Amino acid sequence: MAVWTRACKTGLLELLLRERWVRVSAELTGETLSLTAEPGTGDPSVVNGVVNGSAEAAAPGGVRRVRVVKAEAGGLGISIKGGRENRMPVLISRIFPGLAAERSGALRLGDAILAVNGVDLRDATHDQAVQALKRAGREVILEVKFMREVTPYIKKPSLVSDLPWEGAAPQSPSLSGSEDSGSPQHQGPRDRKVIPLKMCFAARNLSMPDLENRLIELHSPDSRNTLVLRCRDTATAHAWFSALHANITALLPQVLAELNATLGSGSPTAGGREVKHIAWLAEQARLDGGRQQWRPVLMAVTEKDLLLYDGMPWTRDAWASPCHSYPLVATRLVHSGSGRRSPALGSELTFATRTGSRQGVEMHVFRVETHRDLSAWTRVLVQGCHAAAELVKEVTVGCTLGGQEVQLSIHYEGGFTISRDEPGSRVLFRYPYERLKMSADDGIRTLYLDFGGPEGELALDLHSCPKPIVFVLHTFLSAKVTRMGLLA
Repeated sequence: MAVWTRACKTGLLELLLRERWVRVSAELTGETLSLTAEPGTGDPSVVNGVVNGSAEAAAPGGVRRVRVVKAEAGGLGISIKGGRENRMPVLISRIFPGLAAERSGALRLGDAILAVNGVDLRDATHDQAVQALKRAGREVILEVKFMREVTPYIKKPSLVSDLPWEGAAPQSPSLSGSEDSGSPQHQGPRDRKVIPLKMCFAARNLSMPDLENRLIELHSPDSRNTLVLRCRDTATAHAWFSALHANITALLPQVLAELNATLGSGSPTAGGREVKHIAWLAEQARLDGGRQQWRPVLMAVTEKDLLLYDGMPWTRDAWASPCHSYPLVATRLVHSGSGRRSPALGSELTFATRTGSRQGVEMHVFRVETHRDLSAWTRVLVQGCHAAAELVKEVTVGCTLGGQEVQLSIHYEGGFTISRDEPGSRVLFRYPYERLKMSADDGIRTLYLDFGGPEGELALDLHSCPKPIVFVLHTFLSAKVTRMGLLA
């Protein structure tokens, strides 16, 4: 595995916390990301910088008229508190990222809404204010006034209490099943969190749209929590993402060593062999109505199998229970390269796998974050499939030929053997690979082989979907051709 240089980096970023952007001081080391709340983070008048209030809007006192235009999809993008029954004005308590109110750049937390499209809300109840906002239409004219004295009514965000983050590596040196989740450390009285990077997933434009190319997503090792950071510009976001990604990748050899040391003693791995590679990527999921989205998935490759997990399996029991397990010898890489255009990355880097199973052909499409990731996975899968072919050596299945029960054996070196399925196993046909003129299947249960012999085309009834044996045959042939130096 390549040697990675770990990056150290510090700077001011914004963190999405309770649907609000708060400023944090970020410090990246080889193994952790530390986030410390900046002074003034709890003051709604300065939260989110210019995004939730321009310099003009920040002037204390005075009524401001703000025009907000809703998008075709999505509402105004605010939550309100207060109202006459609470003896308070109607206050903006939340501004949702990416929606119309935030995009206007002229509203802030703590603004009192005095009127909506000319409808006076100074004496309105909370319910009356909600209804007025709902009836406002696509173009909304708000009369607002910042009320600094009521800002304590809006809770100050806290990194410690409001940033959930679990699923980090156990603190013990091995994956022994410790109950310690390795949660981020809370150090001293400062509002600070230290997040271990081991087996986190750094991504761009995955769970949250990033039209400005300024966001970085950090997903927890158990995939249950996501941290979203916003940088001041595209170049800064790229630099921070590259540093985070490099440090996470640099920790993978340590993860592999721990996995193999633990899983190799006392309990076999799910694939029964050494773990060769493990890392996070994104898998394409199909939703109702034909829509598609990307979701985090952890992929591991052993000597014989490709395994998929929803979260990092720190314990032996979790490792033995993958979401999907596919034999490498029946799997092939069918695409690797740039896919559809992505707003954040310019071009999605994807690869696809197809596996022959008893249910037919199972296909998965995956997205990676960098060209180096794409090259690594392409190499791991191609070489892994070929190595599995040499390791497995031979696959045998029972089938029917001309009304009699037979066995079809495909040997990595020896080729094809068809023999009677009975004591003594008399050989009916034996052919090397170079005699194979044609192979086909009906996708249901029949495999057709033609060796150019006097018996003509052989129709083998496999009693189940022929795709597994078809894919094994393809892998054997591909591995042999590569070994002979006919394919780079």
